[in-house]
Amino acid sequence: MVIYIMTEAEMQLADLIWEKEPIGSGDLVKLAKETLNWKKSTTYTVLRKICVNEIFQNKNSTITSLISREEYTRRKGERYLVENYNGSLPGFVAAFLKKKKLNKKEIEELAQMIEEYREEK
Repeated sequence: MVIYIMTEAEMQLADLIWEKEPIGSGDLVKLAKETLNWKKSTTYTVLRKICVNEIFQNKNSTITSLISREEYTRRKGERYLVENYNGSLPGFVAAFLKKKKLNKKEIEELAQMIEEYREEK
Protein backbone atom coordinates (compact mmCIF):
# COMPACT_ATOMS: atom_id res chain seq x y z
CA MET A 1 0.00 0.00 0.00
CA VAL A 2 1.35 3.40 -0.98
CA ILE A 3 1.29 5.79 1.94
CA TYR A 4 0.33 9.43 1.66
CA ILE A 5 3.17 11.63 2.96
CA MET A 6 1.73 14.23 5.28
CA THR A 7 2.75 17.87 5.20
CA GLU A 8 4.27 19.47 8.29
CA ALA A 9 0.89 20.90 9.33
CA GLU A 10 -0.83 17.56 8.80
CA MET A 11 1.85 15.86 10.85
CA GLN A 12 1.36 18.33 13.71
CA LEU A 13 -2.35 17.51 13.85
CA ALA A 14 -1.66 13.80 13.42
CA ASP A 15 0.68 13.84 16.41
CA LEU A 16 -2.05 15.43 18.54
CA ILE A 17 -4.55 12.79 17.46
CA TRP A 18 -2.17 9.88 18.01
CA GLU A 19 -1.39 11.22 21.46
CA LYS A 20 -5.02 11.73 22.53
CA GLU A 21 -7.13 9.30 20.50
CA PRO A 22 -9.95 8.66 20.54
CA ILE A 23 -10.71 12.36 20.60
CA GLY A 24 -13.89 14.25 19.85
CA SER A 25 -13.67 16.75 17.02
CA GLY A 26 -14.62 19.62 19.34
CA ASP A 27 -11.87 18.63 21.76
CA LEU A 28 -9.42 18.40 18.86
CA VAL A 29 -10.34 21.93 17.76
CA LYS A 30 -9.68 23.20 21.31
CA LEU A 31 -6.39 21.29 21.53
CA ALA A 32 -5.22 22.61 18.14
CA LYS A 33 -6.12 26.14 19.23
CA GLU A 34 -4.14 25.76 22.49
CA THR A 35 -1.07 23.98 21.10
CA LEU A 36 -0.88 25.12 17.48
CA ASN A 37 -2.80 28.41 17.64
CA TRP A 38 -5.07 27.16 14.83
CA LYS A 39 -8.55 28.38 13.99
CA LYS A 40 -11.43 25.92 13.90
CA SER A 41 -11.53 26.11 10.10
CA THR A 42 -7.83 25.28 9.81
CA THR A 43 -8.20 22.25 12.07
CA TYR A 44 -11.16 20.91 10.08
CA THR A 45 -9.45 21.53 6.74
CA VAL A 46 -6.31 19.64 7.80
CA LEU A 47 -8.36 16.90 9.48
CA ARG A 48 -10.40 16.37 6.32
CA LYS A 49 -7.20 15.95 4.28
CA ILE A 50 -5.68 13.32 6.57
CA CYS A 51 -9.00 11.47 6.77
CA VAL A 52 -9.39 11.44 2.97
CA ASN A 53 -5.91 9.93 2.77
CA GLU A 54 -6.97 7.10 5.11
CA ILE A 55 -4.63 7.82 7.99
CA PHE A 56 -7.45 8.80 10.35
CA GLN A 57 -11.21 8.52 10.42
CA ASN A 58 -13.88 10.83 11.77
CA LYS A 59 -16.94 8.81 12.76
CA ASN A 60 -19.73 10.46 14.72
CA SER A 61 -17.39 13.38 15.51
CA THR A 62 -14.80 11.06 17.09
CA ILE A 63 -11.38 10.89 15.49
CA THR A 64 -9.32 7.70 15.61
CA SER A 65 -6.35 6.46 13.65
CA LEU A 66 -6.58 3.92 10.88
CA ILE A 67 -2.84 3.29 11.18
CA SER A 68 -0.51 3.82 14.12
CA ARG A 69 2.30 6.35 14.17
CA GLU A 70 4.77 3.46 13.97
CA GLU A 71 3.03 1.95 10.95
CA TYR A 72 2.90 5.35 9.24
CA THR A 73 6.63 5.84 9.84
CA ARG A 74 7.42 2.32 8.56
CA ARG A 75 5.39 2.81 5.38
CA LYS A 76 6.92 6.24 4.83
CA GLY A 77 10.39 4.68 5.12
CA GLU A 78 9.46 1.93 2.68
CA ARG A 79 8.22 4.53 0.21
CA TYR A 80 11.48 6.46 0.57
CA LEU A 81 13.49 3.30 -0.16
CA VAL A 82 11.40 2.50 -3.24
CA GLU A 83 11.57 6.05 -4.61
CA ASN A 84 15.26 6.64 -3.93
CA TYR A 85 16.99 3.24 -3.79
CA ASN A 86 14.77 0.96 -5.91
CA GLY A 87 13.53 -0.60 -2.66
CA SER A 88 17.03 -1.74 -1.68
CA LEU A 89 17.81 -1.48 2.01
CA PRO A 90 21.45 -2.50 1.40
CA GLY A 91 21.66 0.26 -1.24
CA PHE A 92 20.39 2.80 1.28
CA VAL A 93 22.80 1.59 3.98
CA ALA A 94 25.74 1.72 1.57
CA ALA A 95 24.87 5.31 0.57
CA PHE A 96 24.37 6.28 4.22
CA LEU A 97 27.70 4.80 5.29
CA LYS A 98 29.59 6.84 2.71
CA LYS A 99 29.00 9.92 4.91
CA LYS A 100 28.61 8.46 8.40
CA LYS A 101 30.92 6.16 10.27
CA LEU A 102 29.26 3.81 12.71
CA ASN A 103 30.69 3.33 16.18
CA LYS A 104 31.20 -0.11 17.69
CA LYS A 105 27.90 -0.03 19.58
CA GLU A 106 25.92 0.87 16.46
CA ILE A 107 27.60 -1.93 14.50
CA GLU A 108 26.76 -4.42 17.26
CA GLU A 109 23.13 -3.23 17.35
CA LEU A 110 22.78 -3.67 13.59
CA ALA A 111 24.41 -7.09 13.73
CA GLN A 112 22.00 -8.11 16.49
CA MET A 113 19.00 -6.93 14.44
CA ILE A 114 20.20 -8.95 11.46
CA GLU A 115 20.75 -12.03 13.60
CA GLU A 116 17.27 -11.72 15.15
CA TYR A 117 15.82 -11.39 11.67
CA ARG A 118 17.64 -14.56 10.56
CA GLU A 119 16.27 -16.46 13.54
CA GLU A 120 12.70 -15.40 12.67
CA LYS A 121 13.01 -16.83 9.17
